Amino acid sequence: FPECDFSYWCCNNFQNMSSGAADLRQRKKQNCTESDKMAPEERNKENSKLGRSPKYMLIQRFAKLFFGCLAAVTSGMMYAVYLSTYHERKFWFSSRQELEREITFQGDSAVYYSFYKELLKAPSFERGVYELTHNNKTVSLKTINAVQQMTLYPELIASVLYQASGSEVFIEPVYFYIGIVFGLQGIYVTALFVTSWVMSGTWLAGMLTVAWFIINRTDTTRIDYSIPSRENWALPYFACQVAALTGYLKKNLNCSAEKFCYLLVSASTYTFMMMWEYSHYLLFVQAVSLFLLDSFALAQTEKVHEVYKIYLFSLFLGYLLQFENSTLLVSPLLSLVAALMLSRCLQVNMKKGTFMSKLVKIMYIYLVLTVTVTLNFLLKMFVPHKENEHLLKFIEVKLGLNTTKNFTMNWLLCQESLQAPSQDFFLRLTQSSLLPFYILVLIICLFSVTQVIFRRICGEPLKETVKLEDGRIGERPEIVYHVIHTILLGCLAMCLEGMKYLWTPYVCMLAAFGVCSPELWMTLFKWLRLKAVHPILLALILSMAVPTIIGFSLWKEFFPRIMTELSELQEFYDPDTVELMTWIKRQAPVAAVFAGSPQLMGVIKLCTGWMVSSLPLYNDDDLLKRNENIYQIYSKRSAEDIYKILTSYKANFLVIEDSICNEVGHVRGCRVKDLLDIANGHVVCEEGDSYAHSKHGRFCHEIKMNYSPYVNYFTRVYWNRSYFVYRINTVISFQS
Repeated sequence: FPECDFSYWCCNNFQNMSSGAADLRQRKKQNCTESDKMAPEERNKENSKLGRSPKYMLIQRFAKLFFGCLAAVTSGMMYAVYLSTYHERKFWFSSRQELEREITFQGDSAVYYSFYKELLKAPSFERGVYELTHNNKTVSLKTINAVQQMTLYPELIASVLYQASGSEVFIEPVYFYIGIVFGLQGIYVTALFVTSWVMSGTWLAGMLTVAWFIINRTDTTRIDYSIPSRENWALPYFACQVAALTGYLKKNLNCSAEKFCYLLVSASTYTFMMMWEYSHYLLFVQAVSLFLLDSFALAQTEKVHEVYKIYLFSLFLGYLLQFENSTLLVSPLLSLVAALMLSRCLQVNMKKGTFMSKLVKIMYIYLVLTVTVTLNFLLKMFVPHKENEHLLKFIEVKLGLNTTKNFTMNWLLCQESLQAPSQDFFLRLTQSSLLPFYILVLIICLFSVTQVIFRRICGEPLKETVKLEDGRIGERPEIVYHVIHTILLGCLAMCLEGMKYLWTPYVCMLAAFGVCSPELWMTLFKWLRLKAVHPILLALILSMAVPTIIGFSLWKEFFPRIMTELSELQEFYDPDTVELMTWIKRQAPVAAVFAGSPQLMGVIKLCTGWMVSSLPLYNDDDLLKRNENIYQIYSKRSAEDIYKILTSYKANFLVIEDSICNEVGHVRGCRVKDLLDIANGHVVCEEGDSYAHSKHGRFCHEIKMNYSPYVNYFTRVYWNRSYFVYRINTVISFQS
């Protein structure tokens, strides 16, 4: 690299960098029609040199596009069929009764599907929406806007489609619901296919992306465990947005293709934001990636700022249609985009060549970060919001900045998805050869991007068209974006295992693009300075041979496993839960309120429709407090204390789960009863040892003994091997 001293760097090179960025902006402002006319002329000249007619090239391009699209759509459809077949084999869904099918929805999934059922039972769609927005039949003593609080737009769309299409004649509601989710997963895979295809130029990369995605399904999706979860509805739209954004960032894109990509980015960004309550955090990570891409003048500034405008429009429209959701106003995405817009205005108003413009350019990143933090702080001060405070507390404890005995915080910290990823995760990615190739591709791209940034600092402009023989893959803005994006998502995945479902799909895509891209191999050969073999020829050969070898090895090793998985009949049957739900529907009063663990309450709400005292949702502080209070039935507290807690929520029946009461966890200290003992001060730690002390026995054990004072407060009305149901006595019964 050329050496340049400090004075030259400060006084001249940033001036060249600014002029280079201006050149990029000037190229963007050229007439689209002129570029569309010039591109065919240049291609015709090149084809005439090679002895090819324009008609022949048109047929070749059409065939490539047709077979690529056919492969992408086929891959998505086959993946959706694969999920449906696996789901049927796992749960024997078609041979189950409705109650047994509904029990397969656990936790928050049961809550989401229960509202879908309520919408279908409503006399009209408008009435169903009104009942959801003014819901007082789900949680006792609480009226909630379920559509806003639980992001029920997927259920609204599914119910409208089910009724409008007349599907009730030939398909059951549950099959229609899970069919939509499986179809979206097919779109997810197709979008990843297209992204890798657009980046590499060959649909062979898309095929390899799909293969890695399916083989590493345990780490790429949670569809097996939680079909109705919000991320399964939202992430396919985000994948479509990323695919469109990849095409939008490409250089020398014709006008019609650019408009199509822009519209697709706009539509998918807004839809993604409406489907998932945490979508704006993921879009914030994407915005940071685009900000870094623009800061080093590696992309057309106008394109990047058009994406920022899409963020603003989606936030504003989402705020209005989500019942004035103030969380979007205090989101870091809004603060960052506003800071970027403000910083751009300052740059535009500065005269070129002045000392202040150079200073602003040097301090650009610091300026944006400072303004972002300040704006976010001011918005949170002046905008009334109900942003989840427990998330901030969780981050403090997770980073070791604070300690707590709070039950909810410690319970969240004990969740597997919120812990650091295990070694098994990296072992699985390595066994499928995904991780080694991803690291190789990432290193090559990262070094190439570093080279390009250094050249830009030293005043060398970017090439308008990067050719294969140049070996400069780091000058392609869409590649740089994906490198930054996967690094940021990877950092999050290294902290929280649940983030791997956001990171691993794009690891599959980037690794497949790299091994199938001649440009990446050419970049490597440029560094190695190969002379024995022509580097372009070798790059073309390796871009075909390496993915072919990988594909055959994956086929040989993993295809038999997948076929065995589909042919193996599994059995999911929970007779105790079926008996409990049947008893509730037959014996419990219609106005009864049930109390118990939030996960079980979600199933009771779905299967019976009875009102419950808590729900397995963790985005509301009041519900979190309810969950903590009702979990006290597994603590060492008196019968009178538990009775007061339950009657404060108007509960009539209490359900105790033997699996929680007698839980034997792999990690001692993460069991529910251990966390309750810590929160209630019933555990004393001295010299590394913990001692339990309480004048009361554990409630869930003591109540089974049927002695006073427990029988005065509670009467056992039903039990089986897993559940014990107690009627909470009235005050008159207590006095007697």
